[in-house]
Amino acid sequence: MTRVALLWHMHQPFYQDLVTGEHILPWVRLHAIKDYWGMVALLKEFPRVRLTFNLVPSLLVQLEAFARDEARDRHLELGLKPADRLSDDDRGFCVEQFFHAHRPRMIDPFPRYAELLARRGTNGSGLSARSQAAQFSIDDMRDLQVWHKLVWIDAEYAANDGRVRGLFEKGRGFSEEDKAVLRGVELELLQRVIPEYRDALQRGQVELSTSPFYHPILPLLCDSDIYLRTHPHSRMPREPFRHPEDASEQLGRAASLHERLFGRRPDGVWPSEGSVSDAMVPLVAGAGFRWMATDETILARSMGREFTRDGAGHVEQPELLYRPYRVGGDGATVSCGFRDHALSDLIGFTYASWPADRAADDFVRRLVDAGQRFGARSSGDPTIFVILDGENAWEHFEGQGRPFLRALYSRLESHPSLRTVTMSEACADATQPLGSIFPGSWINGDFYIWIGHADDHRAWSQLVDARRALESSTGLSEQSLARAKEELLIAEGSDWFWWYGDDHSSEHDLEFDDLFRRHVRNVYRALESPIPEELFVTNISTRAMVTRIRRPTGLIRPTIDGEITSYFEWIGAGCVESANDVGAMHQVGPRPDGIAMVAFGFDAERLFVRVEGTRPMRDLLVGTFGLTLRFLKPSGHQVVLRRDGRLTDVLMVKRTAKGDWDVVTCADVASAIGRVAEVAIPFRCLNAKPHDQVAFFVTLSEGTVEREQHPRHQPIELEVPDERFAVRNWRA
Repeated sequence: MTRVALLWHMHQPFYQDLVTGEHILPWVRLHAIKDYWGMVALLKEFPRVRLTFNLVPSLLVQLEAFARDEARDRHLELGLKPADRLSDDDRGFCVEQFFHAHRPRMIDPFPRYAELLARRGTNGSGLSARSQAAQFSIDDMRDLQVWHKLVWIDAEYAANDGRVRGLFEKGRGFSEEDKAVLRGVELELLQRVIPEYRDALQRGQVELSTSPFYHPILPLLCDSDIYLRTHPHSRMPREPFRHPEDASEQLGRAASLHERLFGRRPDGVWPSEGSVSDAMVPLVAGAGFRWMATDETILARSMGREFTRDGAGHVEQPELLYRPYRVGGDGATVSCGFRDHALSDLIGFTYASWPADRAADDFVRRLVDAGQRFGARSSGDPTIFVILDGENAWEHFEGQGRPFLRALYSRLESHPSLRTVTMSEACADATQPLGSIFPGSWINGDFYIWIGHADDHRAWSQLVDARRALESSTGLSEQSLARAKEELLIAEGSDWFWWYGDDHSSEHDLEFDDLFRRHVRNVYRALESPIPEELFVTNISTRAMVTRIRRPTGLIRPTIDGEITSYFEWIGAGCVESANDVGAMHQVGPRPDGIAMVAFGFDAERLFVRVEGTRPMRDLLVGTFGLTLRFLKPSGHQVVLRRDGRLTDVLMVKRTAKGDWDVVTCADVASAIGRVAEVAIPFRCLNAKPHDQVAFFVTLSEGTVEREQHPRHQPIELEVPDERFAVRNWRA
């Protein structure tokens, strides 16, 4: 029997400024009304499934505050403010901030919300948010206030609650009373989150584990110079940060909060970002934890070897990975599970574009295969650890991921050779010793994300200075010292460092940077000490490589031959370059071959698209692989490119009134696949006239399964040119 230990990690940083009381970003509240309640409530349908939820304390204390209707953020306040009383600044904020949702799944499916986004236009329009807001009537603003929250309501709750269902059906023309009704639903959901986890714990279906209170990287708190183990020649902060007592306090506070909320101390801990070292193991054991977990890369490096995988992604050393270990020594040992990062990443990054049943079947097949491979090389029952983010991935799935989870849980519940277990059950029989554990995190087996950049170095140096100021303070009340210590512990959190450097980026980078520096400034305020000037200046000096869309600047007329015939033939085209995965989630390992760049442009009659891959497209588009141009505007059109031997096959399909797709014939559609893939589509084939808007995604598919979508979050958009396009752009 193969044991499957599935852990969903639920986490948000501490967004509140303790001085002003304001929560700077709304993600605790919005994820609570969708993922935090819905993920655990769903388990009632599958009583024989057992798994673990890791609940980070910085998330839980904010959930409590929002559930008591004591916490406030500007998004909430302006969402509730009467639409006719919004100031120009308020309106600008709403128009800028109230579309932060995954567009393909959370905006485009709802006509009124998509209409409002179209009215705002793209952020690249050059207009300020206040100028964009001038295009919105009072009724538009009120509808935006409703939709920006409504799409976050848990899908199952929405389907079964008449109030929410009524709002979706109404769609537009919302009233202030509708906003009040939605606020009532929001509060109900917020108030149900923690009790729902408590109930699942009490009925024995789930285990609840924790992380260090404000989610710091424990090894770096113990000694930031541990980073030099993997990067011995790296530049470092001005001075090392060495405060293992802070690491102990973060662990102890986490256990105490867990006991207060759930009636018992937790048995296990997911160290923030799976970050481990020999120095933190006795601290974990000393705080009373029996197990912890990290990534397979740490196990491999601890053993001084490399785990390899075959072409299908199966680990070739299953007898080493699929078992728990005992780490530590001198009586301070802890059981440790090591996650299979390939299986975990399939859920986090791949299955969102798959049909739910097919994704669940694929995952279960891989689990069974892994168990059989273990059995062929070792005795006993294998234990497969699957650990990943339990919130951010679901925005990319159909139905907020619930169809996939239902399909997966139903198969796991009834499978004859798989048994789901909690992390405590998975780690209970750990006997294999691991005397020393390699220092690193689940990302690349090191701490580069959090201390490898110049921006990180500035932030760590600021923490060192603030910690010294706290230690040297005299003559202050215990209350002032406690307030300063609290702010320091918050600033030690990993999230601020996650967004520094060029690894990850979001539209809220500046807010995260500001929050970090606010917390450090508040240390000095509590200590009644001068605040260093550098804390008023951003630490951000780099930007991540994100997807950038360059608009067409002139008419083009390329040769459609699958080759880069001439440098000049695509001058004037627009361009979308594929970026590294950025944002709140991070994928382990090398990214697979795929799309590297999409160029697009037009002449007066045709749309041209060129797709470049990480290798020649003739080698990438083999077998069942193909490219699809999926049009949102005009809707109901797709162009599919496939390669059969040396021949390129291009099909144009159109959605019928019944929702089926029929192949249609349209003369002069041309395509070629060689070093690149090129296609020319007459605008008349799309029923598009001058000044009409055209919007499309480019997808790489294997059979019926979409592997990639470009751009990831918003379509390529353009306007069909008229006869004066070239003149206007020449004058510009």
